Amino acid sequence: GFHPELEESSSLLQTAVSVLQSSYLDSTSQNGFQYSQAILVENDVFLSELKAFARAKEAAGYSQEELEETFAFLLFDNKEEAKEVCQTGLRVNSSSISALGDPAKGVYISKYADCLHPRPWYHGKSGYIVICKLIKGKVKVVSENYTTSYTYPSPGYDCHVAVSKNNLPAKTSHCQAFEQSQYYVYEVSDGSTAERPRQICPYIVI
Repeated sequence: GFHPELEESSSLLQTAVSVLQSSYLDSTSQNGFQYSQAILVENDVFLSELKAFARAKEAAGYSQEELEETFAFLLFDNKEEAKEVCQTGLRVNSSSISALGDPAKGVYISKYADCLHPRPWYHGKSGYIVICKLIKGKVKVVSENYTTSYTYPSPGYDCHVAVSKNNLPAKTSHCQAFEQSQYYVYEVSDGSTAERPRQICPYIVI
């Protein structure tokens, strides 16, 4: 018999895998991961907020490039955590990283699908990746700050990224590579920061 829902999940899995594979930092990752199951996250609230964010920024004169949707990634050890993010969204105070900005004022999300954790994956480890749609908006490059006086969100911007080290030395620790490939995303209005920045929208769990 023909099972449309299975059919759908396999094409969704292909979509998800191609998104992940086009977002690897390290080309050797192509063979290193196996993905078994993809679940589409249909959250109308988040989708409409993503669109509303795009409209507001377009009205504010943002370029098409700044409004372009890209993908970013979160890793969870268990399904419950992954599910929760899909239901409640990525909220401030959810990160243990603080190098690019105050974790109480924004959220961190990975740029690369194979660099999702400060420690490298060991063989046989499994987890759940949430692929999110992201509108980066105006991006500010900031230098990493490991002090306790955290970098604040920059007025007029929506996202911080680390100073790009294109010539990452081969001996860069995985942890550094991880921190340097984070987006720090926030939404500030009237001087207060949003609990959940609208420009991140959970898309597929895999």
